[in-house]
Amino acid sequence: MKVHFSKDAPKPIGPYSYAVQSGNLLYCSGQTPIKPESMKIEISDVKGQTHRVIKNLRAVLQEAGLTLNNIIKVNVFLTDMENFSGMNEVYALCFGDHRPARSTVAVKGLPYDALVEIECIAEFKNDVK
Repeated sequence: MKVHFSKDAPKPIGPYSYAVQSGNLLYCSGQTPIKPESMKIEISDVKGQTHRVIKNLRAVLQEAGLTLNNIIKVNVFLTDMENFSGMNEVYALCFGDHRPARSTVAVKGLPYDALVEIECIAEFKNDVK
């Protein structure tokens, strides 16, 4: 097992790792729309928060040498399913033609009152790093 850290993603707000590699899979912890420099959520709408979340997720993947195209499974957490279409619009834009398996669930709350959190599993397609 190898733990990955990214200086370009927000610091973990609890006792967990950004991502853990096991074999050819990378398990990424959920990312929220926290801006790494301020450690605050600076965007109030779900579209802007989804962009920030995916930017944070990209930073974690990039540290491991991966991109969004390496993702095989995504879990999306929303505090309100009324935000589904806005999140989905940004998600589709960011992922392009890549369509990993995905679940989206409503939750009672997220850290720092975020509207969205996304976690994923990515695959190293060639040699394991």
